[in-house]
Amino acid sequence: MSKFRIENVLEKDVPQIIALIREFAAYENLSDFCEVTEERLSAALFGGAKVAEAIVAFQEDAAIGYAIFYPNFASFRGQRGLYLEDIYIKQEFRGAGLGEAMLKYIAKLGKAGGFERIDFQVLEWNTPAVKFYEKLGATRDEEERHFRFVGESFAKLAD
Repeated sequence: MSKFRIENVLEKDVPQIIALIREFAAYENLSDFCEVTEERLSAALFGGAKVAEAIVAFQEDAAIGYAIFYPNFASFRGQRGLYLEDIYIKQEFRGAGLGEAMLKYIAKLGKAGGFERIDFQVLEWNTPAVKFYEKLGATRDEEERHFRFVGESFAKLAD
């Protein structure tokens, strides 16, 4: 695989992120529900009341992957965490370590901010994603189909 780089998203990256979000929606057969606009994404990531953060992976100047995440809190455990809303990599760049690199980047950001976990959900039919997360040490809650990186698996990502 050609060299890639991962960066915190800049406002100029929003159009490329939107294109990737639309690809992701098509992959998950959810295009009918994909209503995001550049204005709404910019407001969420950069507005005065921003609610999320994002990273983007590039090959040269082309965005080839992105992740959107935001703080959450597990009340029963008293743990601060990041909720991974999306992580998507273009098909031709999968399987070469970029997904793990992106998760490590997010885990390091989280660790630096005092967070202890990453939570996310995966569609039941998305077996490749399930296997990928489990390979990295994510645990699954069968009732919720909810995954998390905690303890050793979080520490490994953050190292």
